[in-house]
Amino acid sequence: MADRQSSGVGGQTPDPEFRAPASAIWRRLTKDIAVLVFLAFFPLLSCSSQPDPNTLVMVIESSPTNLDPRVGQDAYSERIDNLIFDDLLSRGDNLDVAPGLAERWEIPDPLTYVFHLHHGVKFHDGRPLTSRDVKWTFDSLLQGKIRSTKAAAYRFVDHLDTPDDFTVVFHMKEPDAALLWNVSDGAIGVVPYASGDGISRRPMGSGPFKFVSAETDKEVVIERNDDYWGEKARLARVRFSVVPDATTRALELRKGSGDVTINALTPDTVLALERDPSLAVERAPGTVLAYLGFNLRDPILQDVRVRQAIAYALDRRPMIEYLWRGQAQPARSVLPPQSWAYNGSVRAYDHDPGKAERLLDAAGHPAVNGVRFHITMKTSTDENTRLMVAVMQQQLREVGIALDIRSFEFGTFFSDVTHGLFQLYGLRWVGGNEDPDIFYVFHSSRFPPNGANRGHYSNPRVDLLIDQARREVDPAVRKPIYAEIQRILAEELPYIDLWYLDNVLVHNKRVVNLRLNPAGNYDFLRTAELAPNKN
Repeated sequence: MADRQSSGVGGQTPDPEFRAPASAIWRRLTKDIAVLVFLAFFPLLSCSSQPDPNTLVMVIESSPTNLDPRVGQDAYSERIDNLIFDDLLSRGDNLDVAPGLAERWEIPDPLTYVFHLHHGVKFHDGRPLTSRDVKWTFDSLLQGKIRSTKAAAYRFVDHLDTPDDFTVVFHMKEPDAALLWNVSDGAIGVVPYASGDGISRRPMGSGPFKFVSAETDKEVVIERNDDYWGEKARLARVRFSVVPDATTRALELRKGSGDVTINALTPDTVLALERDPSLAVERAPGTVLAYLGFNLRDPILQDVRVRQAIAYALDRRPMIEYLWRGQAQPARSVLPPQSWAYNGSVRAYDHDPGKAERLLDAAGHPAVNGVRFHITMKTSTDENTRLMVAVMQQQLREVGIALDIRSFEFGTFFSDVTHGLFQLYGLRWVGGNEDPDIFYVFHSSRFPPNGANRGHYSNPRVDLLIDQARREVDPAVRKPIYAEIQRILAEELPYIDLWYLDNVLVHNKRVVNLRLNPAGNYDFLRTAELAPNKN
């Protein structure tokens, strides 16, 4: 449900490294070589740890901020919560909804959703889970008993009824096709009746794992719920070990004190660990989207020919191959290809500098001493991002566009983006782009501060289609509407969709039966097992 966006950032001063791509790449290579040499020789310097045969240790980058599923919105909170709590619905591999706590549901009219709960579901303390608990979970948000930004996702819900212990009825103020997505995996788990904010310290859910303990910046421990109503987990216990430093995360895996990590290592480190005989790497297409956003109020960038020229001038292939080591896939839409609503039959922008130059000429930007105009890009000082924009700077220079790079501390950078103080910026969509309701970021009613249409894109036809899709509850009706939205956006380019990052899981070979899903969450822990020690 969360529209998380990410971009690593650093100091506020413009970084001179961006003006010297060769220097940037040399620094990256020097740093990577040092890390890889250290990883190569580390086994000679340290003995491997003897792992606990009953506990899987998952290495994560940061602590969850709040384990109340009505509140926690960062990736770590939502993904751990999804193991402790159950949602009304689950999500399939094509990012559609499927039964969860609700074994079935009906939509008798666009303003009424009826959910029928499984019988025999119990919270971890043995209390039965009923419709009263579901109603409390959502009422606590709708009535302000719990303060949470998640409440905005349910702004079209008027009230809930519970005709019996196993039936919940949502009554809507107006149609909202996104409701089903917003009551599914990771969006909001069901808490026991009368739960207040204290549940964040002692989470009590009905999921496949039970909360044991948590220590900020150190660990979270969960254990198997042997009385789970669904398919029971195979792991007896999981310890999430918080390790902020990427090199240290790699070393934890090398020495055996960590069993698994997902999307938490640099591409070069993954390649180095792949050569370790005790480790294995699993890869699968992911949904995290890297993109460039334009300010369409800018005198230069408001011309669609300029935006298209920039798209043609950029060559994503070497960036994917050399910066991401092949661990990304080219993007044509905000939606990932796994989505049931994805449309891949839209205009593509294969690398074509000649076409870019012709578009720039037609837009009235002739080259003077090799330069047509300057544009400024605001971005982060994350290592891969720094290298990416250095390559982009070189590619745009070849068609006469001088790209000036400015990097800022995250708060300043993101504030500038949300207030429209940019020409061009780079960010990632993390999770929020898995549901087609994401297209509301292009609705003209969502200019900041009312939404995330930061580039001030406006097209009455797109507004109409977005509104129409939200009112329709039948996916078969919604799909062609979203296909048309994607076709228009690919022509008008308020974003340049760059690539989707792969899900990359590195694990000790004692961990088996791992099943990655597109979202890259921690659901693989539901099926994972620890192989018996062969010694």
